[in-house]
Amino acid sequence: MAHDGQMTTADTSPVLADLLTLTGAAVAPVETLVNTATARLKEMLSMDGRVSSKLVEQNQTAAHGLAWLATYAQSLKQMQAWAERLQAENKFGEIEQLIHQIAFGEYLWQVYGGIPMSQTEILRPQDLGLTQDDQRAMMIPEIMTLTQEGNSQAARMRLVELMQEQAANITVGASGLDEELEMIREQFRRYAVDKVEPFAHEWHLKDELIPMEVIEELAEMGVFGLTIPEEYGGFGLSKASMCVVSEELSRGYIGVGSLGTRSEIAAELIIAGGTEEQKQKWLPQLASAETLPTAVFTEPNTGSDLGSLRTRAVKGEDGNYTITGNKTWITHAARTHVMTLLARTDPETSDYRGLSMFLAEKTPGTDEAPFPTPGMTGGEIEVLGYRGMKEYELGFDGFEVKGENLLGGEEGKGFKQLMETFESARIQTAARAIGVAQSALDISMQYANDRKQFGKSLIHFPRVASKLAMMAVEIMVARQLTYFSAYEKDDGRRCDVEAGMAKLLGARVAWAAADNGLQIHGGNGFALEYKISRVLCDARILNIFEGAAEIQAQVIARRLLG
Repeated sequence: MAHDGQMTTADTSPVLADLLTLTGAAVAPVETLVNTATARLKEMLSMDGRVSSKLVEQNQTAAHGLAWLATYAQSLKQMQAWAERLQAENKFGEIEQLIHQIAFGEYLWQVYGGIPMSQTEILRPQDLGLTQDDQRAMMIPEIMTLTQEGNSQAARMRLVELMQEQAANITVGASGLDEELEMIREQFRRYAVDKVEPFAHEWHLKDELIPMEVIEELAEMGVFGLTIPEEYGGFGLSKASMCVVSEELSRGYIGVGSLGTRSEIAAELIIAGGTEEQKQKWLPQLASAETLPTAVFTEPNTGSDLGSLRTRAVKGEDGNYTITGNKTWITHAARTHVMTLLARTDPETSDYRGLSMFLAEKTPGTDEAPFPTPGMTGGEIEVLGYRGMKEYELGFDGFEVKGENLLGGEEGKGFKQLMETFESARIQTAARAIGVAQSALDISMQYANDRKQFGKSLIHFPRVASKLAMMAVEIMVARQLTYFSAYEKDDGRRCDVEAGMAKLLGARVAWAAADNGLQIHGGNGFALEYKISRVLCDARILNIFEGAAEIQAQVIARRLLG
């Protein structure tokens, strides 16, 4: 290796010469293609000078495809920024170079020939109204070199060889984060290895709640108050730190990585929409985990259409509210102390304008009596994966909420208040997805090394190695996109598009990693005793909760189309 990170003539590595020049030149043509597609679709989907919701719905493949194309463009842009930062710090070594060139080689080819929105939905350029002439913007020598030589079998095999040599490293390739965030990563990785990974599979198989001891230890480590301001009892750390913590805990077990999500959502709601009195009361309790929250939004027949919620909140003469209705898919509902509960306070409305948010207090349940609070009943929903906190259906009939617990003290603001949490929730979910994908890679690398077939370890077979290489590459792509969205949030910039992109790509990457990991295990992967079977089940939910992939794509497309 040369000192500046470029390959010397003596190297036999398949890293391309002048790699950063090649990849740097490739970014702008992809962005040009996104701009062309956006303009073409605006024209196609507009009526009377405005983008029509009806036409967007009728042309969902094109609209959602634009979201995916833009996600790829942003991913490549952030990978280039990552590579240039590492180069400036003399940290752009062979492993990082291989990740970088494989990512560009693969994603540029997919932009040309088809982006997988799902296993059976491949977005072609013509679906976006793009012609062969439009694609000529991509036909520059640098892109030709990257697509022809970037993601070669030799590059993938060499990457896996280096991954084996550097197995002690926490991540495959330098993350690009600063020293403080890497110290946080090390702390939580150690915790996950010692206190989570050895027990996670048993918790999953027995469908047990994560032990309270773990919650107490995480509280001591500051997980629940990570991003809550210091004046309210939290640590006041960045969303980027939340990403690192969520990633490493989810790498141990998604249930543990998701414990902090409840507190993150509740705290965001209160910080953005609560009164000063509500902030003073609730935020320190959330930060210390003295109070465990759960989010109570979804209803049996609404799914992603939160504007049509029917659960009612009626204000009595004493100023308190009575809640009546049904909720479903409520995570960690039984043993929590407070519910961020969305209900309709204006019966004359049938959309988001009549909704209000409540901090509804309840008594934590036990195994024998999970829902002891009057006016409230519940039943467990048995699920494939994402266990450890359990899912519930809840029924409210005469359930009382104090008037002082109306968030912000004003009715009709609930949906707007909830919208303000979506960025953080989706960034955090993207980080959980990276953790799950990393778990799949960890487990599969170990198995491919240990398992012998035809006289050698599985890892020496090119198609097995290629699967592992692509896991590592896509994890880094999703990681950089997620960190970027976190930085945008930390800098106070609107980042709903970036957060949506990170969640959209991260969920697909996690599922691909888990699925390929199970394939590497062969028949053993289908056996419940093998950890990869759990990771597959856990990975599947990521494309659904916090906004299904289709909803993410819709949100991104609407913003891009203006």
